Amino acid sequence: MATGRPDSIATLLGQGERSFSFEFFPPKDEAGEEVLWRSLGELEELKPTFVSVTYGAGGTTRDRTIEITGRIARETSMTPMAHLTCVGHTVEELGEILDSLADAGVSNVLALRGDPAGGPGTAWVSTEGGVDYAADLVGLVKARDQFSIGVAVFPEGHRDSTSLDSDVAVMKAKYDAGAEFGVTEMVLRASDYFGLVERSRAAGIDMPIIPGIMPILAIGSMKKMVELSGREMPQEVLDRIEPLADNPEAVRAEGIRIATELCDDLLAGGAPGLHFYTLNRSKATREIYAALAVNA
Repeated sequence: MATGRPDSIATLLGQGERSFSFEFFPPKDEAGEEVLWRSLGELEELKPTFVSVTYGAGGTTRDRTIEITGRIARETSMTPMAHLTCVGHTVEELGEILDSLADAGVSNVLALRGDPAGGPGTAWVSTEGGVDYAADLVGLVKARDQFSIGVAVFPEGHRDSTSLDSDVAVMKAKYDAGAEFGVTEMVLRASDYFGLVERSRAAGIDMPIIPGIMPILAIGSMKKMVELSGREMPQEVLDRIEPLADNPEAVRAEGIRIATELCDDLLAGGAPGLHFYTLNRSKATREIYAALAVNA
């Protein structure tokens, strides 16, 4: 299903080389903007396969997402991917956003349902004239034949899924609608990722699935992010970091070690690459990248 364009992520992944990619979010102010572009410049040196830019809840960062991905396309050597969600948009508005992305030189989209306006775990509210499911959004993007399309996938199932089987059925609907690759939410255990791949292949989903990586840099913030995804921190991870709770530097160092071990296990087990959730900072990602066995 790859588009064949040289800047298509599906094409890049299809070349068989390990993919390394990084995710950023649109900053809220000028200081954040400076941090973002400094981090992008530092990570560009690692020659990532692509970089992605998130999309605020309800389209709150619509213009900035387009602006940043367009600037990446114009001013850097990196291939950008823009996130796009269903939340709060009509089909007509979604078409306008896709037009703007294409005009900005962006040809890769991560098509997402997005979190409800009330936040993760709250009730979904439909938008009149819009779509309610990521698979429908994938279909809209696919119909234009302009974009390589990625989707979000979930190693332990989406927080709203009733079972792992129902989660795979949703994933299959996205694949059948035209999705060409998947990017997981942050992986907490390598076994969860490999279980997802096994279930997907059994369901006939034949696309690259890239595991998402987020190192533990502070215990409280990581626990909160895991909680928002409807999961729990693995006990074996807590056993390593909680004894260090009074020493933030030790927590960070152990978090980097844990993430590096996880990355090595994922790549050794056949993962096609790694997708780093950078939180707009580059240092931790560069440390993990430098420590990977594939770079030793």
